[in-house]
Amino acid sequence: MSILEDKLTSQGIAEQVSTFESGNEMAAMAAAQINYHIMGYFPITPSTEVAQYLDLMKTRGEHDIKLIPADGEHGSAGICYGAAATGARVVNATSANGLLYMIEQLPVQAGTRFPMVLNLVTRAVSGPLDIRGDHSDLYYALNTGWVILTARTPQAVYDMNIMALKIAEHSKVRLPVIVAYDGFWTSHQKRKVEYFKDRKIVQQFVGECPTDYNFARDPKKPVTIGAHMNGEDIINNHFQQSEAIYNAGEVFKEISSEYAKVSGREYPVLDLYNMEDADVAVFLLNSAAESAKDVVDQLRAKGVKAGVISPNIIRPFPAKEIREALKNVKALLVGERADSYGAHGPNLTHEVKSALQEDRNNQTIVLSRVFGLGGKDFYASEAHDFFNMAIDAMEKGYAEKPFDYYGHIPGNPENILKPVITPQHGDVYKSGLIEVNMDEETNKLKVKIPPLRALTSKPKRIASGHGACPGCGIFAGLELFFKGIEGDIVTLFQTGCAYVTTTAYPHSSHKQTMMHNLFQNGAATLSGTVEAFMELKRRGEIEVSDDATFVMITGDGGMDIGMGSAIGTALRGHKLIMLEYDNEGYMNTGSQLSYSTPLGHMTSTSGVGKKQRGKAFHHKDTAQIMAATNIPYVFTGTEAFPQDLVKKGAKAQWYAQNVGTVYGKILITCPLNWKSDDRYGTKIVEEAVNSCFFPLYEIEQGVTTITYNPEEKKKRVPLSDWLKYMGKTKHLLKEENKPILEEFEAEVELRWSRLKAKHENPML
Repeated sequence: MSILEDKLTSQGIAEQVSTFESGNEMAAMAAAQINYHIMGYFPITPSTEVAQYLDLMKTRGEHDIKLIPADGEHGSAGICYGAAATGARVVNATSANGLLYMIEQLPVQAGTRFPMVLNLVTRAVSGPLDIRGDHSDLYYALNTGWVILTARTPQAVYDMNIMALKIAEHSKVRLPVIVAYDGFWTSHQKRKVEYFKDRKIVQQFVGECPTDYNFARDPKKPVTIGAHMNGEDIINNHFQQSEAIYNAGEVFKEISSEYAKVSGREYPVLDLYNMEDADVAVFLLNSAAESAKDVVDQLRAKGVKAGVISPNIIRPFPAKEIREALKNVKALLVGERADSYGAHGPNLTHEVKSALQEDRNNQTIVLSRVFGLGGKDFYASEAHDFFNMAIDAMEKGYAEKPFDYYGHIPGNPENILKPVITPQHGDVYKSGLIEVNMDEETNKLKVKIPPLRALTSKPKRIASGHGACPGCGIFAGLELFFKGIEGDIVTLFQTGCAYVTTTAYPHSSHKQTMMHNLFQNGAATLSGTVEAFMELKRRGEIEVSDDATFVMITGDGGMDIGMGSAIGTALRGHKLIMLEYDNEGYMNTGSQLSYSTPLGHMTSTSGVGKKQRGKAFHHKDTAQIMAATNIPYVFTGTEAFPQDLVKKGAKAQWYAQNVGTVYGKILITCPLNWKSDDRYGTKIVEEAVNSCFFPLYEIEQGVTTITYNPEEKKKRVPLSDWLKYMGKTKHLLKEENKPILEEFEAEVELRWSRLKAKHENPML
């Protein structure tokens, strides 16, 4: 990008405000000024802030975008596609595995030619899990049929979001567009930016929303969208789509030129820095290119003719422009924050080489280096190394190593980490004090547990040293539940606070076997583990004296995005426990609303202001949903009622080892995001139970039993007695929000009354 400073005051340049903002803030600013119709979203770091900023703006009445919280990225892509097919203007944002989860939907949208804009805040793709930035997600998008723009700075994020919509809706294109920018470097770092003071300038630039298309918006004009095709038809369809994406390259030039007239900022197809007479050059995407420009200045001062090439658009790939830029360059190093495993170079390396093949006279030596994976910083010294490699190839006339990784280091066996704690298993986790027997008359388990102090001899399953926030209720709840389980466990932790605070490579807080998989796959993954264990044992390929208990730990929204996997596992009846810690939000990504967030509660995507009063719909009753799968045992629990939870842990183990799938839900505190005092953690969950918001019960072989009834104990309290402890809910106690509180109270009373009816009637 080059800013036309001398033209900022010339005729035609619209009035702009100068400030310091991040890329995510500017993506949200552009979306708000455009005033899209729909955003279907799901939080994932580092793109989450885009939805958060838009929600904050909505509380102030700064836009009318309908923000729809999805059950996962696949769902968010479906929401966006459905809205786009209806003729609405649609925006979204995602990162990393979020893109991969929705990727099945992306070719559908491109292939049926419905415009939208997706901000891809680039991040390393798992596994292993790494939330920092590289381009491994972006490279999966290259073959989806979407136009792809690349933004190096927060300013470019803003500008390209505005241009992207106009490109997407252009009559010669009609394709969805991705605006890709670097996670954390561009998404979170604040830089000087300028944005249009009057949003009407933005809206005039993008123009009216198109209506002359086969949208599903008028029942009087019926259309069929997405009819399946045979081979002859689909090749024609894809040819048209191919032509459209190449058209987008020319349309980008037109719209970029138009945008320069109103903004004073130009975005050519290639950002060329000192390439006019360059002998050596580096080809870099996004923020790394900015770092390399300073090095070019230093090399030029020493007489080295160096330059930088960075594309502003990579789909369609600017082959013609690259050939022109490299016609006199002797050596080029292509640096990429991703790899195409086994291909002797990543994607863009091969595309650059392919472009140069069309020029018979080109003699450029092309080197390829994979760098910066997982968010590894790119410093000026490393840019120097890249140029030195190119200079060396130029002087020798060939590249000794055309492809390699840069920045990897060999391990040192002398530095191998040794376990701090001796592995613990078997008898150390058997107290011998818990008795579980089936009552043949009632078809229910009878459980005897000793006083809790007698179980303190059982060591904790998770070692000290985890990185949870002060007052976090996860580990108190988990350890209490584990007290009821005798013997070894094998756990699978879905992504979430409990996982990320206990396993930062090369360290682990887990004393027994722990696996990790993503939010949407935990239950399915553990079911495969259980069945493999059973089959290996049956064949005599492993020898174990006692069977372990398999437990999946989920939370932070895992029973939203992972609901389908959990239900499938339950219906198949695998012998495992699914344990959800409910902290009422997506806390590991910064407290966005989840479906377990109650009505009216404030999160970073259900803000409180003059136009909005917290979450707009009621919380998901996961326990009842899982009970509908007819698994043998479902329960709820909290640390505030420890003996109740330990007993349920013992029952859960028996059913998981002898019958089939178990599901449990424990309410835990999150002081950071509930905005509550650390010392009130147990009191808060106790009042949640006593207010009947979170009743304690179990469903055993289809029969519901309330295990603690605050009404019978004469301890029932109003809902407000629970809400007053949390900053996220204090607005509900104000007079102007009384209707929301009354609706919340009515829903709690309705669910409690239904539960009591089930308790009193075993047939319900």
